[in-house]
Amino acid sequence: MRPATSPPTPAAPPDQAKLRVGFLLMHNFTLTAFSTFVDVLRLAGDKGDRSRPIECAWQVMAPGRRPARSSCGIAVQPSSDLVDPQRFDYVVVVGGLLQGMPPLATEIGAYLRRAAELGVTLVGVCTGSFVLCRLGLMKLRKCCVSWFHYRDFLDEFPQLVPIADRLYVIDGDRITCSGGIGVADLAARLVSGRLGGAAAQKALHILQVDRPNAEERTQPAPHAVAASDDIRVSRALLLMEQNLAEPLPIRAIAAEIDVSVRQLERVFDEQLGAGPQETYLALRLRHAQWMLKHSALPAGRIAAELGFADASHFGRSFKARHGVSPARFRRDARGRAGVPQPEADLAADRRVFGA
Repeated sequence: MRPATSPPTPAAPPDQAKLRVGFLLMHNFTLTAFSTFVDVLRLAGDKGDRSRPIECAWQVMAPGRRPARSSCGIAVQPSSDLVDPQRFDYVVVVGGLLQGMPPLATEIGAYLRRAAELGVTLVGVCTGSFVLCRLGLMKLRKCCVSWFHYRDFLDEFPQLVPIADRLYVIDGDRITCSGGIGVADLAARLVSGRLGGAAAQKALHILQVDRPNAEERTQPAPHAVAASDDIRVSRALLLMEQNLAEPLPIRAIAAEIDVSVRQLERVFDEQLGAGPQETYLALRLRHAQWMLKHSALPAGRIAAELGFADASHFGRSFKARHGVSPARFRRDARGRAGVPQPEADLAADRRVFGA
């Protein structure tokens, strides 16, 4: 005779869940950002760790329930058409690749504007913040973007002020997140507010995240050494930022943006007062400063991650530019609260950093 078992706990109706989230997935959205957010919700929302939406409920929405294609090619089938936004505590827009993004569907734009009018908190994850900005929903708001995309942001929204040194930013009923690891931290923050800190910590623990990072935690990357209004310089700087570990030859960068090496050198000198090779080195050394200050990686590992031949080459280059050895810089940075801004920092666009 089989022992009696308790019937499984049914999932709560969506309107009765303590935390209700609606997702809108943009074309070529970042799958990791979406799946990480959902994983935190499902792990926090089920009392028995069986992935049931009991305390948390979520819907993936799309007009006509059309599938959404992620940037890696995997498609997600929405669970519903557009739902009354008042049924959600948060409506999350998950962005992804900026290049080749089709125009936003009229229905989605109208839906997000309606949600904003009703006071529903809107969340832009990854380049989802671009969507909110394009709809005029981020006026007079702080907007968090990834350092990887902040040049694109400045080019498209010169009147807005991006924050690219935070994992996420909460500004009233607008929340923006840089993506990456910050998505888990943001989702945990929202769970903690509705279900309590223990539920959030449980979800992160299962995901093998030691503890959540606070909103003010810096993104795990530095920012560019300079800014320029010239699109050729901006594109070249972005290529440099994206290729720190294996620096590209300057001729390859010039070819990618369809200019000659001589043209690239001339425009860099006009815009930044330094050539592309010198600027590229300054960018790598600035990244090294960040790693020395915020990580325990040895100099040899930092040298390898930034494309230097060895630790000696890295040390000579660092000292030639900043006047101190990497070891001395690390000691000084950790020995006092305020680290003097090096020359490269002073050239940085101040709009990048949060206040």
